[in-house]
Amino acid sequence: MAARTLFRLAVGFATSMAVATSTALVGTAQAAPRLAAADPAVITEWNAVAVRTIFAEAQQAPPVGQLYLGFVSIAVHDAVSAVEGRYAPYAKQPRAHRHASPQAAAATAAYEVLSHYFPASAQALGSDYAASLARIPEGVGRTHGIRAGKAAAATLVRLRTGDGRNADVTLDVTPAPGVWRPTPPAFAPMAVPWLGFVRPLLLKSPTRIRLPGPDALNSKAYARDVAEVKAMGAASGSARTPAQTETALFWNDNVPRQYQTAFRDLATRRHLDLDDSARMFALLNATAADTAIACWRGKYDRAYWRPITAIRLADTDGNPATTPDPAWSPLVATPPYPEYPSGHACLTGPTTAGLSHLFGARHIDLTVDSAVTGTTRHYTTAKALNQETMSARIWLGFHVRKAMTDGNQLGRAVTRWAVGRYFRPVGR
Repeated sequence: MAARTLFRLAVGFATSMAVATSTALVGTAQAAPRLAAADPAVITEWNAVAVRTIFAEAQQAPPVGQLYLGFVSIAVHDAVSAVEGRYAPYAKQPRAHRHASPQAAAATAAYEVLSHYFPASAQALGSDYAASLARIPEGVGRTHGIRAGKAAAATLVRLRTGDGRNADVTLDVTPAPGVWRPTPPAFAPMAVPWLGFVRPLLLKSPTRIRLPGPDALNSKAYARDVAEVKAMGAASGSARTPAQTETALFWNDNVPRQYQTAFRDLATRRHLDLDDSARMFALLNATAADTAIACWRGKYDRAYWRPITAIRLADTDGNPATTPDPAWSPLVATPPYPEYPSGHACLTGPTTAGLSHLFGARHIDLTVDSAVTGTTRHYTTAKALNQETMSARIWLGFHVRKAMTDGNQLGRAVTRWAVGRYFRPVGR
C-alpha cells in the first residue's frame, strides 16, 4: 500500500452535560474518506451524550449512572474493536467488513445502547445520531460501520438481560450500636439497594473481592476515626481550614459526571486515537461500574452507621474513648445509604488505578471540575487524587477514614483483577 501522510487535529471542549464539538480533519485527497471515518472525537462526543442522557435527562443516581456508563463504554469499545482489531473485545464479536467505518460503529453502538435503556430521550438521541452520521461519507464504510455498532450494542443488551437491575430489594435492619439507620433531615431509606445484587460486568460476583469491614466499635482505631470526623466534618465549630472546606465542597458533586468530563479532556489533550480512546473509557467505566456494585453490596451487607449517628449516640458504642454530641451535624446533609465502604472512594479507586495502568501513576494528568464550587483542579499523580478525595469526604462529615481507605482499595483491586483479563492489546 502506498505510504500516506496523515495530519489530524482533535478539537474538543469537555463540558459537564454537552456534546463535544466535532474534530476538523486535514489529509490528502486519497486519505480523506478513511481519515474522516476514524475521527476520535466520536468517542468523547458520545460520552458527553451518555452523561447528559443518564444524569441530566434520566436523573439516575451517581452509582447507577456509573453502571450505565459501563454499558455504553463497553459497547462502543467492542464496536471499534470489531473494525480495528487492536484490543480484545469484551464479548465475542464477528469481525466487521474491512472497509467499515469505526466512527460509524462507535456512534451507532452508543446510540443503540442509550436508546434501549433510556427511551424517553429518543428524540434528543436521534438528533445526536443524525449529526454523527452526517459527518461520515455515505457508502460501504458507513453502512458496515453501522452494522458493527448495532451488533455490539445488541450483544451488550443481550448479556445484561436479567442482570438484577431494579430488583425488589430493601434493607431491613434492627437499629443497634454500629447499625445504619436513616439519617436526618430526610430520614430516607437506603437508596438503590438492588445495585449490590446486580451481576457485575467483569467480576464473577459482587463479593469476589473481600472487604475487611469496619473497625470494632470498642477499638482504638474506631475511636480515632470518629474523633477525626467529629472535629473535621462538623457543620459548625469545625477544625477545618477554609481551604479544606473548599476541597470538601469541590468533591460534593456528581463524581461520575466529574470524572467523565475529565476523561474527555484527557483524551483530547493526549490526542488519543479512536481505538485507544474507546479502550480507555471501557476500562475506566467498566471497572468503576463493578466497584460500585461491590461497594453497594458491602454497604448492604455491613449496614454500618453514619458519623452523624455514631457521634450522637456515642454513649451506646461501648467505647470509653468516645463521647456523645447530640447536636452534631455534618457540613452537608448525609446521603441515604450506609457508611461502609465509601461510594466516592469506590469510584476514585478504579479511576486512579486505571489511569495509572494506562499512563503511569505519576502521570495521570487529570483536570477535574466542580459544578458546586465552579472551579477546576489538576492532579498529576494518582496519590494526590486518592489522598485529597479521601480526606474530602471526612471533611464533609460523611465518612470515617476506614471507609475511605477500604473503598479506594476495593476499586484498585477490581482494576488489578480486570487489566489482565479485559481490553488487552491483541497478541499479548
